[in-house]
Amino acid sequence: MKKLFFLLAVLISAASVNAQDKDSIERKSTSIDSGNSLLKVNLLSLPLRNFSLAYEYKIGRKVTAGLGVRVMPKGGLPMRSSISNLIDDPDADRQLDNFKTGNVAFTPEIRFYMGKQAMRGFYLAPFARISSYTAEMPFEFDVNNTTQIIPLSGKLNTFTGGLLLGAQWKLGGKVYLDWWMLGPQYGSSDGTLDGKRALNLQEQQELRNQLQDIEIPFAETTTTVDANGARLDIKGPWAGLRAGLCLGIRF
Repeated sequence: MKKLFFLLAVLISAASVNAQDKDSIERKSTSIDSGNSLLKVNLLSLPLRNFSLAYEYKIGRKVTAGLGVRVMPKGGLPMRSSISNLIDDPDADRQLDNFKTGNVAFTPEIRFYMGKQAMRGFYLAPFARISSYTAEMPFEFDVNNTTQIIPLSGKLNTFTGGLLLGAQWKLGGKVYLDWWMLGPQYGSSDGTLDGKRALNLQEQQELRNQLQDIEIPFAETTTTVDANGARLDIKGPWAGLRAGLCLGIRF
């Protein structure tokens, strides 16, 4: 009987130590994951001269709210050589030589995590995006086999909404990896490109014809040319895809 009581005491003591160890591990894990904020940078956007930061804040057990900010300073087209290979049009390619563009975008979102807790695992995130693009280019047009140039510049504003599918993992300590797998978006655009220059009737007609050949995916364009210059109005639907790979710190 004494041996039985001794064995029970040993088992109870071992179970108590094991429970304490588990509690200690859980408390340590909770302490590491206790931060409600994540600040992230999109690594894939950096080679494209886009500086993209995202902030995420825990508002529920499996829900977070976030805001992304993307800035691309004005400059030449990223991946210029790849674009040249794709369009395979010497005239259009020449037009892009001095083309400069930049943009800024703000992206609020709400994330719903599918696992046991926020900020880890797969998620669905409805989002909105407000973007503003700038463009500047010396547009070349031919008149009687003579190349003429009119400087065009302007801005395009877009508003879109979409749904992002992604996954986020804890790499270790307070470091997280966030994969934006696929985020289709759709909305509207509105903008103008214009340039000032004195034009005779023939120059107006040739410029009008060549501006009307410009095609912007999804959007509609309206061309206005007179003796004082030209204007290209852009309005209509706008679509895109959101993707990225972010490295973040939780705090």
